[in-house]
Amino acid sequence: MLDVTRKGMDPDIYDAFIEQLDRFVRERLIPAEDRVEELGRVPDDILAEMRDMGLFGVTMPEEYGGAGMNVSQYIGFVQALAYAAPAFRSILSINVGMVNSAISNFGTEEQKREWLPKLAGGMVAAFGLTEPDSGSDSAAMKTRAVKSGNGYVLNGTKRYITNAPFADMILVMARTNAEALPKNAHVSAFLVPRNTTGVTIGKPDGKMGQAGAQIADVILEDVHVGGEALLGGEEGIGFRAAMTSLNNGRLSVAGASVGYAKRILDTGLKYATERKAFGEPIANFQLIQAMLADSKAEIYAADCMVKDACARADRGENVIVEAAAAKMFASEMCGRVADRVVQIHGGAGYLKEYLAERFYRDVRIYRIYEGTTQILQLVIAKNMLREVGANA
Repeated sequence: MLDVTRKGMDPDIYDAFIEQLDRFVRERLIPAEDRVEELGRVPDDILAEMRDMGLFGVTMPEEYGGAGMNVSQYIGFVQALAYAAPAFRSILSINVGMVNSAISNFGTEEQKREWLPKLAGGMVAAFGLTEPDSGSDSAAMKTRAVKSGNGYVLNGTKRYITNAPFADMILVMARTNAEALPKNAHVSAFLVPRNTTGVTIGKPDGKMGQAGAQIADVILEDVHVGGEALLGGEEGIGFRAAMTSLNNGRLSVAGASVGYAKRILDTGLKYATERKAFGEPIANFQLIQAMLADSKAEIYAADCMVKDACARADRGENVIVEAAAAKMFASEMCGRVADRVVQIHGGAGYLKEYLAERFYRDVRIYRIYEGTTQILQLVIAKNMLREVGANA
């Protein structure tokens, strides 16, 4: 949740912004998708336009150079942006979602003044939580931050880190205590500039889909940071910052799943009305209509879930269950829509010549990152059981 931005932008200004963004998505981003695929990154001219439009600062508080969107507005922004290829959302989502959330909610005033204006201006951030042997299990985290003078020395490796090859700053989760303490109090967070001595970025990983959204390892070897790098100036709050940020990240993935599913369905609908079989458009066939209708209904359901979870967050409610449920359902929904649209295309859906093939590969990761479907099932169930126990 973004506690500092719940009032949000003026509704009329926000609506005008989203209208402008929709035009930008259709006129600039979608036509650039093939270039993204070829280059393996967002082209520099497109990235410059995204910065000029203020897209990197939509959630930052206005006093730090941002637009001050609340959660509902932010996820509406994500949905609009996610109608285009995932790389465009990926390059800025860590800034406006997870890292902004961590700094805004847990950072010191000095850290906010130092980092939020830079992030709003287009500095690219990465979020260093996952490790080779530690993803959802923070107790297995091996990256260490050892006290040294008035600062710390960090050692460890982070894996599958989105934006690592482009990042100017990395929010690194590291253990400041060798023991696994209650409530994950062994985990602290550090704001680490990418050019700090000892920080190395690995070779970008080859992926199934989402071309242009690069991930890589972040290797930390005797990385010395000052005490001002410790988020909030306090040890042991890293896990809380990460989980609060993950609520936001999960809503973002849910919103992206809805936005991309709309694009996928529009593509399938267009193909079904143009492709003919037995002398008529295949859209006239009832089994094709069933796949289109099921997709429309599921997108609507996911959209409603996301809107409800965001509204609750804006009211200040704890949305850990709602964010998990919305992300779980929306990401699974998006996979089903992509699968149906490949099926509607028939043999053509298996060819790279058609968008359906790219969509199918792109959406698979939505069911994995920011919490796999299985982890989210555990999050939801454990919170249900905890509530039952509290009320017993």
